[in-house]
Amino acid sequence: MLKTPAIVLNVKTYTESTGVNALELARLMEKIGKETSVSMAIAVQACDIARCAEEVDIPVYAQHIDPIKPGSSTGWTLPEAVKAAGAVGTLINHSEHRLILADIDTCLLRAKDLGLETLVCTNNVATSKAVSTFTPSMIAVEPPELIGGDISVTAADPGIVSNTVQAVRSMNKTVKILCGAGVKNGRDVAKAIELGADGVLLASGVVKAKNKEEVLRDLAAGVQ
Repeated sequence: MLKTPAIVLNVKTYTESTGVNALELARLMEKIGKETSVSMAIAVQACDIARCAEEVDIPVYAQHIDPIKPGSSTGWTLPEAVKAAGAVGTLINHSEHRLILADIDTCLLRAKDLGLETLVCTNNVATSKAVSTFTPSMIAVEPPELIGGDISVTAADPGIVSNTVQAVRSMNKTVKILCGAGVKNGRDVAKAIELGADGVLLASGVVKAKNKEEVLRDLAAGVQ
């Protein structure tokens, strides 16, 4: 399982993180992770999983899987496919690709059958608590209104982080808890950990940065 505290980067579908750009980001994260001893993982588009998994040692995650089994499901993302491509885990229920609770449960069961780690994104304390009963590897609480913004959840709504930590750990102490939305620098990371989180999930703060290495090193310093 991904060691914590951890920095998980979801590269989404930005041009700056597609194809060879995704690989360059993965290599940069691997380099900084080794130099700082900070645990890092990257979630890339399905088409970039194999490319990245073959080239780096840091955990490579899929951005999504669907609640399906092999068969007639054209256009869907098969859990076996991301596993075969080299992914060690997957995001589930990101705010940009929401699932109903029953499908989250099915995705978790399918992932567990294949030995894939799971990071379920949630939008509030109640959903986090409910999802924790399914025992995912990790939960990342992200208020949707703050995603991609300039204000970190740790500043705008620190209570949702600390309350999620309390609620999830009251239900399931094995689940790791990350937070995201607006996280951009080492101060945000340090505050997340101070609030009880096991790390952060972020995207544009790194992907859209002019100096990605500088930002990643600052984030790593927040862990240290």
